[in-house]
Amino acid sequence: MKSKSGVTLQINLAPSDWLHARYILPHQLRQFAQQVDEILLTLDLHCSSGRFSEGWQERLPKIKLLINECCDKYPHAHLKEVDYTPEVVAGVSAMFFGGNLIPPKDFRGGPFYSYFFGLYSAKHNYIFHLDSDLLFGGGSPTWIAEAIDLLTQRPDILVCSPLPGPPTSDGHLRSQVAELELHDSPAFRFSSLSSRLFLLDRIRFRSLVQKLSLKYAPIRGIIKALIEGNYPYPLPEEIFTEAMLNHSLHRVEFLGEKPGMWSLHPPYRSKNFYDSLPELIQRVELGNIPEDQRGVHDVNDSLVDWSSAREELRQNRWWKRFLKQLHQKFLLHSSKFYA
Repeated sequence: MKSKSGVTLQINLAPSDWLHARYILPHQLRQFAQQVDEILLTLDLHCSSGRFSEGWQERLPKIKLLINECCDKYPHAHLKEVDYTPEVVAGVSAMFFGGNLIPPKDFRGGPFYSYFFGLYSAKHNYIFHLDSDLLFGGGSPTWIAEAIDLLTQRPDILVCSPLPGPPTSDGHLRSQVAELELHDSPAFRFSSLSSRLFLLDRIRFRSLVQKLSLKYAPIRGIIKALIEGNYPYPLPEEIFTEAMLNHSLHRVEFLGEKPGMWSLHPPYRSKNFYDSLPELIQRVELGNIPEDQRGVHDVNDSLVDWSSAREELRQNRWWKRFLKQLHQKFLLHSSKFYA
């Protein structure tokens, strides 16, 4: 069921996302396509260094094919490549940062400008933004309309999102600390924003926040950026969160009318995860969820065995990569010196 107000579903994509997006993007569209007036699939072709560029060239034609297949299936869906031309960057910067130019990426090499470009490019002022790796259970056909009603009634709420994690029997969260929100369904209030997913009223943002402050990342992030050749800026959600705190605004995450809507986020990447994805999506859509996963917003070991992913991450810390690079440069320099 669509809201009476125009709504854009905006999903961020990049070539490196293809391994999960080939399964998750169709799943996301099954859950929300009938509730919105526009589906905006933004494809970021600005390649940074580090893990966010993995498999970039080989996956680019595959993700374009996936997007085209989705657009063929949903007439109100369309692709828009993230535009980095000076004129468009100036327009995006003016809308969100008062004219201060926006960096392409954050200190990790992760998306920055593309988030704001997606919000800027949406046809409608109500925008439901998603990252491409999120899973959704419950399947409520009315969640977006309910979220817009909540925003309309509550001027202190900047964004809404589905309940974080499948609901528990007592309606509480297990993996996050939040204030209970008065609502007809399980609902929680946060003073921060997660850039993974949010429903935002662009007009409300302009009216209450007006503009965001662009600041540098903490010193550890700046060092990491300099070492890996990225930009020394924090995550977009940290900038949004600062603005929310300054203006006493909140995010509310709620289940909604039965069957409700809830989200799950996969915290790692591994071969086991990609192999398990079709079954995982089926379990989420059917609500076949183990008790240990309920109330937890990140997919945990009760659904996917993450042991190999955690070990790989432990072995691939950025400072370990830096020391390895230093060692290689030292060996190269030594070989030239003694030649």
